[in-house]
Amino acid sequence: MSGITEAPVTVTLEELKHGIDDITLQKAFGPNSLGIIVVKNLPQYFQELREKVLKSASVLANLPQKQLKELESEEAMWLVGWSCGKEKLASTGKPDYNKGSFYVNCSFHKDETLEGPTKDLVDSFPNHKAYTESNKWPIEFEDLIEFKLNLKKLCNLIIDVAELVALNCDKYIKNIYSDYEDGYLRRIVKESTCTKARLLHYFPSQGSSDNDDDWCGEHLDHSCLTGLTSALFIDESKGLTNSLENSPDPSAGLYIKNRDNKTIKVNIPKDCLAFQSGSALQEVSKGKFKAVPHFVKGTNHKNIARNTLAVFCQPNLNEKINEYENFAEYSDRILKENH
Repeated sequence: MSGITEAPVTVTLEELKHGIDDITLQKAFGPNSLGIIVVKNLPQYFQELREKVLKSASVLANLPQKQLKELESEEAMWLVGWSCGKEKLASTGKPDYNKGSFYVNCSFHKDETLEGPTKDLVDSFPNHKAYTESNKWPIEFEDLIEFKLNLKKLCNLIIDVAELVALNCDKYIKNIYSDYEDGYLRRIVKESTCTKARLLHYFPSQGSSDNDDDWCGEHLDHSCLTGLTSALFIDESKGLTNSLENSPDPSAGLYIKNRDNKTIKVNIPKDCLAFQSGSALQEVSKGKFKAVPHFVKGTNHKNIARNTLAVFCQPNLNEKINEYENFAEYSDRILKENH
């Protein structure tokens, strides 16, 4: 896989707090952008928390099949708890066993007592278990001690930063569309009980592959904003928590299709967070911010796993995101295409 490496727009957390200018926002998310912004100078505890959570992804993915099965939720279309082999590879249409995912509803960000959406939403959308089902957590043991606590803390931090990104986006969109609801995107990020986190474990390669979607096929996120950590690579032949300082394969990682349909490799520094525009943001901004196609390219190095965390900041099911659909109706279309 060859692709141009391009540095995304990068801002500090303080700059986000004080407000970034329209030119910077347009470079990050506008019509000619990569649809991604990187935030640096995060709280000091971020890096240690990231490493703990991402190491735990390998431990979780290597639990006995019986235990993983207990963490599955077919009713929720495998979008709560553990999921592996339930999505299809774009290249072959076959089940994707190259990665496993642990999905978490982030309603605890709004109310720490919640493990799923509020009761009124659950009652109003009985056929949307993918969003309304409560979280499933693994039994903690030595290598998964404080897994639930750490994952929640990391998700909360990512959503806090996403709220600042959203605040800046709101100002920009409002200047263009006067009828745009004040603080709409920030409200969604801050108050939604349907935001999802996906802890991803890309299993070590079983051999060489020239296929670009061998680890994660090209797609659009259907969130408003997706918060991303940089990936942690683990040599599982030396233990499930034996993380590597850097990626062993410079071609592995996140690739974005830019507006000229060129494939661009984007590197996220490990002490930073990235925020990517999703198709729901494209809807609410009436196309001013564009969602970007992207995929993950694996490594052919044996025994090397890749772990990362994505937090999909998305509206509650009853929120209108265009003239015709609320988020429940909109996401129905997307999920049917992926499963």
